[in-house]
Amino acid sequence: MIKNILNRLPRSKSSKRDGGENGNVSYAHTVNTNSASANDNGNSKEYLTKEYLMAHQSALPLRPLAVTARISNGTVKTAPVPIGVGVFNTISEPLPLFRDVPSSERPNLFITKLNLCSTIFDFSDATKHIKEKEIKRQTLIELVDFIGTANIQYSELIIEEVTKMVSANLFRALSPSVHDNLCIETFDAEEEEPCMEPAWSHLQHVYDFFLRFVMSPEMDAKIAKRYIDHSFVLKLLDLFDSEDSREREYLKMILHRIYGKFMVHRPFIRKAINNIFYRFIFETERHNGIAELLEIMGSIINGFALPLKEEHKLFLVRALMPLHKAKCVSVYHRQLSHCVVQFVEKDLKLADIIIRGLLKYWPLTNSHKEVLFLSELEEVLEATQPAEFQRCMVPLFKQVAERSLFLWNNDHIVNLVAQNRAVILPIIYPALAKNTQSHWNQAVHGLTLNARKMFLEMDQDLFQECQRRYEEEEAEMDNVNGKRRLVWEKLEAMAASGVIAK
Repeated sequence: MIKNILNRLPRSKSSKRDGGENGNVSYAHTVNTNSASANDNGNSKEYLTKEYLMAHQSALPLRPLAVTARISNGTVKTAPVPIGVGVFNTISEPLPLFRDVPSSERPNLFITKLNLCSTIFDFSDATKHIKEKEIKRQTLIELVDFIGTANIQYSELIIEEVTKMVSANLFRALSPSVHDNLCIETFDAEEEEPCMEPAWSHLQHVYDFFLRFVMSPEMDAKIAKRYIDHSFVLKLLDLFDSEDSREREYLKMILHRIYGKFMVHRPFIRKAINNIFYRFIFETERHNGIAELLEIMGSIINGFALPLKEEHKLFLVRALMPLHKAKCVSVYHRQLSHCVVQFVEKDLKLADIIIRGLLKYWPLTNSHKEVLFLSELEEVLEATQPAEFQRCMVPLFKQVAERSLFLWNNDHIVNLVAQNRAVILPIIYPALAKNTQSHWNQAVHGLTLNARKMFLEMDQDLFQECQRRYEEEEAEMDNVNGKRRLVWEKLEAMAASGVIAK
């Protein structure tokens, strides 16, 4: 009977290409028909039993075609060819439901459905393979429900097949962005419309399935790490550049679970995320998933043991702080600020490094970005102790004297300033005086008056001394400007009378 079934399947074909780098190319269409019997627990070590193969032969999905190429150096590469890209394969009818088969056959049926869902469709044309697409979608939904409710032990074979199905569906070339041809100067991540993934009706359920699989207590990480390896993690990270925010949200949850469950992968994941940040900062300044990656890093930083390792401090200095210089920082600033503040809470001595880093990348002409920096600065200062504050207060208030008005509503910052008023007030008094005299914005004018009143009540003698110095400096400056103006007037008069020789 098995022979009769196999005879109905297409036979292997091979073709050769002359010359070139690819050498010989062969095409093989195969299905695994190894027989096995279910053990007492209902687990199988092969794809299908003979009985199951014979009972459901009409619904069995064929594996996608594989192209095997022998390169000139002798290397053999094999890659699946998806449906809709020069290959046609059909899913004739749905497989039976899990509830309709005995429990002993469910592991076999589970693997069969995984094989069926490994078939890839072309979604660029919505009119093609409508029935087959719907069958796969319903099968994916059933797999999601089954993995969430059934008590099934995940053998190594099942784990391997799960990763194969997930890889076949998720690891793909992302849809080309309509912004790829834009130069970095004209690209605005906030204003550009994102491109939604056309295959999301399938991908959503694949992500949901894999998330539940990774979260399942039945999944043994010691076995799964052979298949969810470094290569698998790198391909997941590549998908964070998807323009579809729904996909990035699933990826964030999945990668976070992998980081928590696979301790052996933790250093590699951190290093891989660092590399994405470096490429974004120093090369492209264009990536869709920086916010999600920073959110993951926020959870990772929260779990750092004390004292902090040197590699973690280098990550702060080399990756997190330079992320502030990007033009599109507002897209991910909330997550970035959260990561930075956590470092201060972990190690108070890092406050000086962080504040000086903010000053290094402080925006000069972008008021919206400056407001974001001030908000982050306020959070950092809230966690800063007096000793660290004294190290950075002079460059801080010299650079942001006028904008520092927004910080006076924070009691902790006011206390720090009060303790160091003898240094800070002489720095910011000129800005307070100029704002009071001539600033066009009424809100800033009001904040300035409140700040002046606060310092006057804090130390009247110091305030009056700063006021006296400021008036003397202004008078001296007026005197210098007056002399300069007289010199120019004399030069103009001499030029008009022709006294100056040619």
